Amino acid sequence: MLASILLVILGLCCCTKQSSQFQLDWPEFSVPSEALVMDIVDLVCGISYPVDDERIHLQIFKQGDREVILGEYTLSAGESFASIPRQIKAEDEGYLECVASVQNNTEINATVSAAHFIRVVEPVQGARIINTGPNELFAGNNLELQCKAEVGNHLSYKWFLDGSLIASSSFQEVVDNWLKIPRVSFENSGSYTCVAENAYNATLVFSSNSSEVVITVKEQASSTFPPDLMYVSFTVVKEDDHRYAAIVTCQTAGGDLPVTFSLYKDNELISNESFPERRAAFKVPVVLEQQSGELRCQANSGDQTRSSHTIPFEIASVAGPVTVVSDYDMAKNYAVIFLRLHCSPAKGTHPRFQWYLNQTPLHGQGSFYRVDHQPPKLSTLLLSVGSSSSGEYHCEVWDSFDNSTAISSKSLYVDKEALNRLPTAVVAVVFGCFTFLILLVSFCCLSGVVYRWKRRQQKREPSFEMDRELVVPEDEMDFTVYSEDDDVPRAPSDELYQESEASEDEWPQIEQEKSTLEN
Repeated sequence: MLASILLVILGLCCCTKQSSQFQLDWPEFSVPSEALVMDIVDLVCGISYPVDDERIHLQIFKQGDREVILGEYTLSAGESFASIPRQIKAEDEGYLECVASVQNNTEINATVSAAHFIRVVEPVQGARIINTGPNELFAGNNLELQCKAEVGNHLSYKWFLDGSLIASSSFQEVVDNWLKIPRVSFENSGSYTCVAENAYNATLVFSSNSSEVVITVKEQASSTFPPDLMYVSFTVVKEDDHRYAAIVTCQTAGGDLPVTFSLYKDNELISNESFPERRAAFKVPVVLEQQSGELRCQANSGDQTRSSHTIPFEIASVAGPVTVVSDYDMAKNYAVIFLRLHCSPAKGTHPRFQWYLNQTPLHGQGSFYRVDHQPPKLSTLLLSVGSSSSGEYHCEVWDSFDNSTAISSKSLYVDKEALNRLPTAVVAVVFGCFTFLILLVSFCCLSGVVYRWKRRQQKREPSFEMDRELVVPEDEMDFTVYSEDDDVPRAPSDELYQESEASEDEWPQIEQEKSTLEN
């Protein structure tokens, strides 16, 4: 049996030695997780335990493609690792692996490292808008615009109409690089632009703005106009005598000229005038904080009358506090790469916003930020988190009709390391839970030790009682012995022992006890 075991162990040792001679150690391989096109990066590959007197040849491939060698190097004697330079191309994106083999020795098998993914970013260039239809179209038709970049990958797109950001809604759809409006109206007329963006290493943002494409929505060819082609809006102005007025604009998309416009406030006619165009403006005196109700416009062109939707007619001055709320986007490694700051006042119907970085005003779009105004009560600042975007941010808000008083928000410090640091509360909760767990385990162990000690004490006390009962004093010992033949006790025989003779009176009692014992 022992000889068999020794034979098996010897065979395993021989097999292990033989396998080590015919297969290299697994190579270690590291690549950067992200790189720019045309950048030269170092791909590091090597073997920790090379074979003696053998030259190791290293080759780098894209996983699944052994036809194209991305880099190669032969380790000389004494070398274990090598940095293989590679000028990155867009098609290099994907999983890369390193293959190690022994040069001029086919008996030793080659080995392959673990695959590592590299993300290749090609800065965007040449954004332009492609219109699948005419630039002039009638109301009710479809509009489809595509934003296309000549160069770039990992792109995101944003659409603007007359400088205002376009968001997806029930009337228009923004999907990838497409803007689709299934049924255009007069308010869809204007200058369209798109912005294509991509980011590298969560700190550098590349963007390309397209040229403007002017879309004109014309009136319907027929004399029938839907009721939703009538619009009403208003702005507030401050007059010289510190009074305020609302400039109400009524606009229609079709109809014969001239057009008679009627302005109603809570179904009460305020003004009724005829205009030689499809747009009218009415001046209505207002009192701040006291104006309420609803506005509605009607347009009459010949025998057809169209009504607009009602809009709330309310004017309130901006009041604090002005709050800044943030949200963010994270990369795959859970690092914050984009930060959005939303500024809004507690009160105000016609606010204007201004963002500041370290007391420097921010306008439009910069290398690491973009300001998006979302009327009427919100402004958003989009930041690419990096070294250039570090600093204190705050927002100021004032009335669009009176800029004499501005309300500022509290300053918010933005720093890449601070954003990616765990909050103190989270660290305290985790440490507290860990401490509680240690105390709980310690208490359970201590309780178990005490419980076992008490059980042992309880077991020892009955044993002491039993021992105490088993110890009989010498003067109480019974030396009566029993014979092996019967159960009748008899006195031990001893030359010095003399049995006393029983009296005649005791014999009946003795006989009775004897019969009892026999039974």
